[in-house]
Amino acid sequence: MGTVSFLLIVVVLTALAFDFTNGFHDTANSMATSIATGALRPRVAVAVAGVLNLAGAFLSTAVARTVSGGIVDDARVSLVMVFAGLVGALLWNLLTWLAGLPSSSSHALFGGLIGAVWVGAGGSAVQFGVIVEKVVVPAVLSPVIACVVAVLATYFAYVITRRAGPDQARHGFRRGQVGSAALVALAHGTNDAQKTMGVITLALISTGALAHGSGPPWWVVLSAGLAIALGTYAGGWRIIRTMGRGLTDIEAPQGFAAETSATAVILASSHMGFPLSTTQVCTGSILGAGLGRRMAEVRWGVAGRIALSWLCTLPAAAAIGGAAAWTASRGTVGVALVAATAAASAAGFWALSRRRPVTPDNVNELPVRRPEQVRRTAA
Repeated sequence: MGTVSFLLIVVVLTALAFDFTNGFHDTANSMATSIATGALRPRVAVAVAGVLNLAGAFLSTAVARTVSGGIVDDARVSLVMVFAGLVGALLWNLLTWLAGLPSSSSHALFGGLIGAVWVGAGGSAVQFGVIVEKVVVPAVLSPVIACVVAVLATYFAYVITRRAGPDQARHGFRRGQVGSAALVALAHGTNDAQKTMGVITLALISTGALAHGSGPPWWVVLSAGLAIALGTYAGGWRIIRTMGRGLTDIEAPQGFAAETSATAVILASSHMGFPLSTTQVCTGSILGAGLGRRMAEVRWGVAGRIALSWLCTLPAAAAIGGAAAWTASRGTVGVALVAATAAASAAGFWALSRRRPVTPDNVNELPVRRPEQVRRTAA
């Protein structure tokens, strides 16, 4: 019993660590465009996002129930599998953060759990029908829907304000962005914080602490909300730069249109219990905002790298989660080895990020190309 209790504590702490990375990995979802247009100062933006992420965590638990009882068979899941799945998600999050790629923390989590449960309990313990219905289909449709909505919203934003002076329109939309960015942050907390709640609930069910099909207790809701809020405040500046400056040049009307479009899609999915990727929705809306403004530049090379990271997220996190589950199933030594490997990898990613740091002071600068890249382009 003592070993189970200790492992449960390890799982809960690992889940909250993943939730923290989810926060700084996805801060760009709500605040990248507001920072890029100057509507909010960087530090103010992440503080606002953190508070609203925490508030959003208390609005619903529909997504948490989908994660804890829908993706895998909770009756066949062990603490070791949950731990291994979280390690797979956490390491993929850190790798894509280092690369500045806005991949999906949600799909990293699902992939890690799928791989770990598949290795630990067999393919029959994975609910593939639910995964297709509530993960794969929304993953394909949500960024497309967000993109189309943002194209239309951007077009109408410019049409409606075409008789206003450029400075007047810009000032008005910047003020509007404060509200729209806040709504995205609230929606993000409502959707993404619940995924960690669902994983912790799954761990509690696996030990018998909760009955099968239970929702998250209040302390799980609170701790998950606090973890994602603190992670959001940490910044995640590398991904903020990619989404705010790397994908397209964003003006205030586009930022407002992108944020309101993303909010509508995320809140609708949260209401229906679909644990979609807020990253994919927000990226799709930013791309749509770029396409909706005449003469705007969309950097398709950046968009292609982002799309590739989306395709790789589920299988890559599943592979890491499966390997971690196989290792951790060897006993206490295996669990310790997985934990040590994860800690060492996290430290290595952080050390690599210090070589080319992105901070609130340089987040709105486009990355400087290396001399050899410039020479190849000139050639």
